[in-house]
Amino acid sequence: MPPKKVIETKKLSRVFKNGEIEVHALTDADMVIEEGEFVAIMGASGSGKSTLLHILGCLDKPTSGKYNLDGVYVNELDKNQLADIRNQKIGFIFQSYNLLSRTTALENVELPLIYNRTGQFSNSKEMAKKALDQVGLADRICHKTNELSGGEQQRVAIARSLVNDPALILADEPTGNLDSKSSIDIADLFVQLNNKGKTIVMITHEPEIAQFARRMIYLRDGRILTDKVIENRITKEFALKELEKPIAS
Repeated sequence: MPPKKVIETKKLSRVFKNGEIEVHALTDADMVIEEGEFVAIMGASGSGKSTLLHILGCLDKPTSGKYNLDGVYVNELDKNQLADIRNQKIGFIFQSYNLLSRTTALENVELPLIYNRTGQFSNSKEMAKKALDQVGLADRICHKTNELSGGEQQRVAIARSLVNDPALILADEPTGNLDSKSSIDIADLFVQLNNKGKTIVMITHEPEIAQFARRMIYLRDGRILTDKVIENRITKEFALKELEKPIAS
């Protein structure tokens, strides 16, 4: 059997209108991302990364072009159907973690299951515990958000994105608020999850973090400039050694 396509876009474009002015944020983006891939999307500010992420995450609709997500043709869905797709098929990870304060790690991770309208998750606590274990936080499940470090908070956010076993994990600048070592830890966690079969698309402006992925798509002025396999992927060990090197004056 051929690999399953989790993302397929054809001539995907997004135009924003501001009075008479049209801003072409995304133009004719064609891409296929198959199950089990780990793709980094890079580009300068204003290159179209966020616009693309919002469309892939069903938070916005393209002006033209087609988008299939895990076998579902997204263009024709209404707001409620889009919300269901987001909840069932996509795990989101944001730069700012987006956790509820004064609640425990376990309660944060449980949220997508509680909001799921299919009623299929009766054992939400057990599933949340398993997800926290997957990200190395089994001993922190009862800690509240304000008792966790930045890196630990991002791990809680990653556990929350995993908890209902989505088809796709979308990470938007997931290391943007972290120090260098925590960033490497999070990038390595993505590698571990990807090695277990998770499909991950990560937006990042940090080249050294992008090098943990298997493939890199580079955007410029709303267009895909390059789309290539990363031959020499960085490992956690190499990245930590580079971090320890003195900075040349």
